[in-house]
Amino acid sequence: MSERKLVIDVVDNGGQWTHREWRMLRYLGVDTQIIQNTTEVSDLRELDGLILSGGAARIGLSGELGNCAEFLKLDIPILGICAGHQFMARFYGGDARESIEAEFGAMEIQLNDGGGKIFAGTPSIQTVWESHNDEVHVVPPGFFITAHSPSCEVQGMENEEGNRFGLQFHPEVNDSEYGKEMFENFVKVCAETYKN
Repeated sequence: MSERKLVIDVVDNGGQWTHREWRMLRYLGVDTQIIQNTTEVSDLRELDGLILSGGAARIGLSGELGNCAEFLKLDIPILGICAGHQFMARFYGGDARESIEAEFGAMEIQLNDGGGKIFAGTPSIQTVWESHNDEVHVVPPGFFITAHSPSCEVQGMENEEGNRFGLQFHPEVNDSEYGKEMFENFVKVCAETYKN
């Protein structure tokens, strides 16, 4: 009898690279599909994890990401990317704003104290792909910063329970040196949660 595949869906918030997130999960052997952010919670499959994709400028600040607030109430690991990260920060009581210095293209980030679960096994300084006008500037209560850059203090965040993660940059883009490892680490968290 074959082992059950993990089920991790990608919520489409209108980001330009949502399909890359889906493709990365497929490459890692995950049962995945892209779902609209207007999908009702009652229509979701039995999920082991969820990714909140990026989106258009300001969308993470507007609070208008369909049913993402309802998704964040689910008891499964969730990874927010770019706008998904900003929305997550605000949902849990942090804040996001227009970036003082917008970032586009390859940027160097530095991990904070090893970077938590998502950055496990990756170098303390690495190059990632940025595409954002907005950023988290206040992490929510119960969260800690996992990575920063000179122009963005919160490149990554994680909650103390280890089941909510936010990334300001795009790990799904080839230019993010260790993006595949980040997805592998998220899948690992989902697998460990499923087994428990």
